[in-house]
Amino acid sequence: MKANRTLNVILGIYVALIFAFVFAPIIFSLIFSFNSQRFPTIPLGSFTTQWYAKIFADPDVWEAALNSLIVSTSTAVIATFLGFCTAYSDYRYNFRFKGPYLALILLPPTIPLIIMALAMLAWFSKIGMSGQIYSIIIAHSVLTAPFAMAVIRLRLNQMDPDLEAAAWNLGGSEWATMRHVIIPFCMPAIYSGLFLTAAVSFDEFAVSWFVSGLNKTLPVIILEIVQGNIDPQVNAIGTFVFLISMTLVVLAQIFFVSRQMKSTRP
Repeated sequence: MKANRTLNVILGIYVALIFAFVFAPIIFSLIFSFNSQRFPTIPLGSFTTQWYAKIFADPDVWEAALNSLIVSTSTAVIATFLGFCTAYSDYRYNFRFKGPYLALILLPPTIPLIIMALAMLAWFSKIGMSGQIYSIIIAHSVLTAPFAMAVIRLRLNQMDPDLEAAAWNLGGSEWATMRHVIIPFCMPAIYSGLFLTAAVSFDEFAVSWFVSGLNKTLPVIILEIVQGNIDPQVNAIGTFVFLISMTLVVLAQIFFVSRQMKSTRP
């Protein structure tokens, strides 16, 4: 018993250190965004919101925020739709070369982002679509669709395999079964996929930087601000991006888990 208690304490300390290592830079960035001094040094200066006022008064930041909103929202819808179609085809059908098909679909997140960005830039340039906002949406949809697919496929694994057949035997067509059985059952995972893909798209930098052209997103404009000088605006913008992304991820997790628990209650 004493050994188990000691092991739990050690594991707790280890997890706490991991969280501290991951979140310490973010916390310091948040703190320095309210620091009156231009340089991130200790001791801190007085409390101020001037850096937030400065970014809110900057039209370039507002344009980048609007672009990020458009891109993340569009990406979430497209990627979740593709993810649902892929997950359902994997769940419902067996066909030749299914293994390579799934491996190809799940490949984008495993490719280094810089390689993905260069490939997207070369492809868009070849077909005359480089530097457009829809180029970012397409690239992000390719990158994030596997995340939605994985979440929705996990939900489909929990469905009774005889549920579709029962709906068909009761007179429902395949489309009616899809509309009234499959989609309602998958709704928690669909909402979770929407939030998750939106979060990944909102703070994605490498691909956006290569294919965006003049249509800058918030992560891209952060790079432009820090090039050549130290500007506390970066801390303010970074805090905003982090809070939005974390909110979307937390909503995805809460929505999926809560709906899943409700659907499994007797």
